[in-house]
Amino acid sequence: MAVHAPRLLIPALLLAAALAAGCGSSSTSTTSSAPSSSPAPAASTSTPAPSTPVRVRPKPKVVPPKGPAPKKLVIKDLAVGKGRGAAPGDTLQVNYVGVLYKNGKEFDSSFSHGMPFSFVLQANQVIKGWDQGLLGMRPGGRRELIIPARLAYGSQGQGGIPPNSPLVFVIDLLKAT
Repeated sequence: MAVHAPRLLIPALLLAAALAAGCGSSSTSTTSSAPSSSPAPAASTSTPAPSTPVRVRPKPKVVPPKGPAPKKLVIKDLAVGKGRGAAPGDTLQVNYVGVLYKNGKEFDSSFSHGMPFSFVLQANQVIKGWDQGLLGMRPGGRRELIIPARLAYGSQGQGGIPPNSPLVFVIDLLKAT
């Protein structure tokens, strides 16, 4: 009988591992159509908690400025964080809200997804406006980006974003590693 016990144990362990892997919530996704130009890799969706606690701010209300949209990327620090600034190749963990410049309509928010969004800076995982606009940002900071259409989704549009739409984001940097 002892010879057969390991054969029974292996399938039971495989079944337990498969059940454990499927226990996450499938209704919440960390990838977002707003900042991503292509889906974020699965490995970046389960980022460990920051080693230095960063204050998680409440969801901001994003209001586009009046007048015509700027032709160049506008970067405005609403709160400056601490520590080393984000550099190319860093994995960033952020909370964000994105609205259309034209009318202020929200098209995406990590707050609505219930979890932060993670990506590698300047690895073509997000729109160019993010890859350029988040360089140097420090953990704990909050930054507003006004992104011209050519640095967002251009003439293609994306989901609820019409073609040639400038965008406004408020982004909280939770972690940069």
